[in-house]
Amino acid sequence: MKVEDINPEKRDDWAEVQNYINAINFSISELERLPISNRLLKNTHKILLAGVRGKHKISGEFRTSQNWIGATIKDAIFIPPHFNEIPDLMSDLEKFIHNEEIMVPHLIKIAIIHYQFETIHPFLDGNGRLGRLLITLLLVSTGILKKPALYLSDFFEKNRNYYYDNLMVVRTSNNIVQLLKFFLVGIIETSNSSIQVFKKIIELRREIENVKLPKLGVKIDKGYALLYYLYQKPIIESKEISENMKISAATANRLISQFVEMEILTELTGYKRNRKFIFKEYFDIFQSK
Repeated sequence: MKVEDINPEKRDDWAEVQNYINAINFSISELERLPISNRLLKNTHKILLAGVRGKHKISGEFRTSQNWIGATIKDAIFIPPHFNEIPDLMSDLEKFIHNEEIMVPHLIKIAIIHYQFETIHPFLDGNGRLGRLLITLLLVSTGILKKPALYLSDFFEKNRNYYYDNLMVVRTSNNIVQLLKFFLVGIIETSNSSIQVFKKIIELRREIENVKLPKLGVKIDKGYALLYYLYQKPIIESKEISENMKISAATANRLISQFVEMEILTELTGYKRNRKFIFKEYFDIFQSK
């Protein structure tokens, strides 16, 4: 398999996934010193759009022109508020997020916040990506999650039409009940799916650490270091391993070759140089969920 044989859209998807990981890690770390705020959302948005679709549409800043959902504004299925209203609307949303006098369960409040953000549509592009990330951020900030281990993106994508229909029902009739039910079902299904993913990851980790890595002998510490890096980035190149682990290029190549022999890594490109390797069993766990 050669790099040019990979669907360009898939390569773009991978770049967006990397941005998403960077953005969620950044925003979660920022929560240690800052509450969820418009400033945090803007900075997170800038990371989300770095080098991917929407990057030329003023990343990190609220829009100063009209946007819409549809081919043209004439046939748009939804036209968000005028851009002049964005600062006040987002200020109100920020106050709502931190209003502790609103006595509703956290999950209900998070669903309402997500709906409000998507309806305001404060950025020219990337609102969907940031709106889904905001859910995870809120789950962590409220203490429901200790780590950002729950993402509803896949559930929303699998039920895209139903998701958009539920958003529109609230906008057109002020009936939010169905959207809340949809959101809660998404939390349940995504939680169950995540549990199964974690179980498979634990099984894979045990097999590799107990059966495969001991074959490295005195180099086992380097094997652990590479394995932990692969959990963060399952598609790698020799150069980045050398730089990340601070080892020579020759040592990195030998270590990768040993991982290939142990069937932990699989070569992707078919080249002799500039090769890419994938932690396929780990990658496939997420592909099949």
